[in-house]
Order: sequence, then structure tokens, then C-alpha cells
Amino acid sequence: MQQPVKSQQHVEDAVSGEFQTIGDERFYVIRNVDRIAPFFMSIVSSSDHWMFISSTGGMSAGRVSPDSALFPYLPVDRIHEAYPHTGSKTLIRLLRDGAQQLWEPFGPRHASGHEVNRNLYKNLLGNKLCFEEINHSLQMTFRQTWLMSKEFGFVRHCELRNDSQNSIAIDLLDGLQNILPAGTPPSLQTNASNLIDAYRWSELDETTGLAIYALYSGVSDRAEPSESLKASTVFCLGLDKHQVLLTSDPLDAFRDGGQLQQENHKRGTRGAFFASSSVTVRAEEAESWQIVADVEQSQSQVVATRLALRNAGRVADRIAASVARGSDELARIMASADGFQRTANEMVDAHHYANVLFNTLRGGTFDDHYVVTRRDFQHYIRHFNREVYSGNREFLEQLPEKMYLNEMRSAVRKRQDLQLARLCYEYLPVTFGRRHGDPSRPWNRFSIRIKENNDGRRLYYEGNWRDVFQNWEALAFSYPDFIENFVAKFVN
Repeated sequence: MQQPVKSQQHVEDAVSGEFQTIGDERFYVIRNVDRIAPFFMSIVSSSDHWMFISSTGGMSAGRVSPDSALFPYLPVDRIHEAYPHTGSKTLIRLLRDGAQQLWEPFGPRHASGHEVNRNLYKNLLGNKLCFEEINHSLQMTFRQTWLMSKEFGFVRHCELRNDSQNSIAIDLLDGLQNILPAGTPPSLQTNASNLIDAYRWSELDETTGLAIYALYSGVSDRAEPSESLKASTVFCLGLDKHQVLLTSDPLDAFRDGGQLQQENHKRGTRGAFFASSSVTVRAEEAESWQIVADVEQSQSQVVATRLALRNAGRVADRIAASVARGSDELARIMASADGFQRTANEMVDAHHYANVLFNTLRGGTFDDHYVVTRRDFQHYIRHFNREVYSGNREFLEQLPEKMYLNEMRSAVRKRQDLQLARLCYEYLPVTFGRRHGDPSRPWNRFSIRIKENNDGRRLYYEGNWRDVFQNWEALAFSYPDFIENFVAKFVN
């Protein structure tokens, strides 16, 4: 994230909000956000990421469903309270006037005695969130921005700016806490987390700095083999010669001014990733770095990441390109659902976009406007009625690989098979949708399936019918030619 417009020193503590341009993007900023009651946010992507985060910094995140979580999937109230032990954590140590100063951005305000302002920025597209703390006592500003990458997972971009006229030498400890190993069932996250700790295995590849978090085996007391073959991974880019810690245990030693030793292997304890480094920040300049985490990585994917990290600069470029590509894909998805409007009131435009965004997240949108593919239509017919599929197999195989909706309907009508026609009018090539579920409604089990599965399908939707049809009712304004399909699906 590029640098926001520099705030004036010692601003008032009044809470305020405004739109602001940062780089080439529009953000909404809430100033002095910690002066209001905690609230909950959802950060989205064009891929299968999910992230629920509190204005306190507590969070849960993962891919596809809660079964693939990076941080525990908990109810809202527990996420509000989770910041001290889950998610991001930053400690900054420096000498000022001959005495050691400790700064923990976004930590308990009363603990440091520093005069600070805390601001929260979210881009209007909905896929970037920046926490900012301005420390007037130390004349420094820290920002952390959460970004999404389809290829690399969750990207936390950090920036430490020196607002003074003198260089500042600091000791830095920055990272993530309570990282879940792959294969942790949601029931264990909430009901038996001590068992997860007993099965944890955290290790560091010293050559590349890649940390790997896995289970010894599947969590089970049955007398049967239960291998755990996937892992969560984390690495850091941008901090030269940094050491890595795999637990939160050394935090108090750092607070007390102690020296830290790299941790290469930890067993049976809660996983974390901390990069420790000494940095000199020049006057009115900034140092930046990023921590990148992903879930459900296979052995081959872990090896590929290790090989890629041999050229860290190229990986950084690939991450930046991936983040930009994801933003473009999300904007195109939202444009297809008429999510953008331009009026004289920017707040009205932002509310419209947000409404369309969450409507699309739940009900989905059409994969390629009115274009349908023979392959997916065949899969659909075979799934819902094998007898009809068998009787029309030759006809289906002769359809064009891609065709417009009205062309498909016309071809099916000529077939004069009423059952095939019924299925044709129920066909909805929807993607990007998922069940209405989040930590405020934990009984709803969402699943974001937008990648091709074993049979090649990437079109998918789910949810209770009341919610889905509410979403499709709005979507029909963007795709009126599908109204008959919505009605047929509902009636049948």
C-alpha cells in the first residue's frame, strides 16, 4: 500500500471518516478508530480467500471453508478479543534520550504511555485493509495492510516511517501468532484446541526462511493410520538478515531488552512466525517488508515455494503482480453485476457497491455473461438426470464448445424432449457464490468453490433457497435473459 497523505501531528481524538485517494485507489478512512466500539469486517478477493477481522486487529482467515483456516474460526466476540494472541503482532524497541523505549503498535493504549492516533483504511473495492498507528511521542508511523494473492495466499505488507529529522535505529520483532497447521478440524479449533497443540509440528527451512506448520498425524485416537500430508507456510520478504521465531514465547524477553535466538524446530506448542531484525530508518523515510502466509500446501507446493524463495526479489515482483491481477479480476466480477455507479454522492456509490458485493458473494454471478459451455452443460445434465443424459448424449456432444444462452435454448427446443427442456431452463452457470455464513452466524457452513474440481467444473452455488433467491432477484436486473431460469429453478 502506498503512503497515505501525511497526517498533522497531535490531531484531536475525535472520531471522523472521509474518502481519501491513495495511489490510484479510493479508500475510506476512519480516524481514531479505537475510540469507538469494536466492529467487524469481511475482506474479500477474486479467489477463494476468506478473512473476517475486527477493528481491534483480532482475526480469522483461510481459504475455501473453515476447514482450511490460517487462524482459528471463532465467534465474533472471541475474535474481537483475540488480538493479544492471534493474528498480527509488532514490537519495536529503540533508544531515546539514553533510555530504552518499547512500542507495540495497536497494543493496549495505556501500557506504553505514548501519544498515538489509530486510523483504519479500507479500499472501496473491499480487498485491502490498512491499520495505521501514528506515534507522536516517538515521531514514527507504522502501517500494516492485508492483501490477497491467488498464488501466494495472504500478504501482510508493513511500513515503518520515521517522521523525525534524525535517523532512528530500532530492533524489530514482527509477525503472526496462533498459526494453525493444515488439517485442523473446526470442531477442534473451538472445543479441543489443546489437542491441536499436542499434535503441532513447526519447522524452519534455514536456507530460505520458509516456516512450515503441520500436524504429526491426523488428530485421532483410533488404532489406524492417519497421515497429515499438508501444511501451512509463512515467509518474510524485505528484512535483510532477519532471524525467525516459531513461537510467541520470546516476546517477553524482547520486551525486557534481551537478545533472541532463531528457532528452527518446535513441537507440541502453538505456532507463530516472527521475523527479528535490526533496522535503521533514515529521517522522513520508511522501511517496508511483507509477511506471506498460505494454507493447505502439499509437499510439492512447499518445495516449489522453497525453490522460488532462492530469488526473493522475483517472488516479491510476482506477489505484487498477483495482488494487482486479483484486484482487476474482482473489479470485473463486480462490473458484470452492475456494482459500479457514479453519482454526485460518493457515499451513496460506496453503499451501492457494498450491497452488490455481498449480494454477489452469496448468490454468485454468471461466469461469462450469457455464454455457456457445452462441457459444463453436459456435466449438469448428467448430474441431475442420468437417463436424460444417456438419451441425449450424442446431441449434447454435438453442441458447440461455447454458445449463447438463446442458442442453447433453441437447440434444445428442436430436440422436443420435455425433460431435457426442463433441465435446460433450470440450468444456471453461476460462480463465485457461497453459503451465507460468517463468525456471527457460525451455524452456516460456507464453502467458496471457484476452482476446477476433479471433474473439471468451476461453476457452483449453495445456500438455503430463501437466501439464494433473494440474491438472484437482484442479479436478474443485470441478467434479465436468465429470469426464466431463475423462475424454473425456484418452481421446480
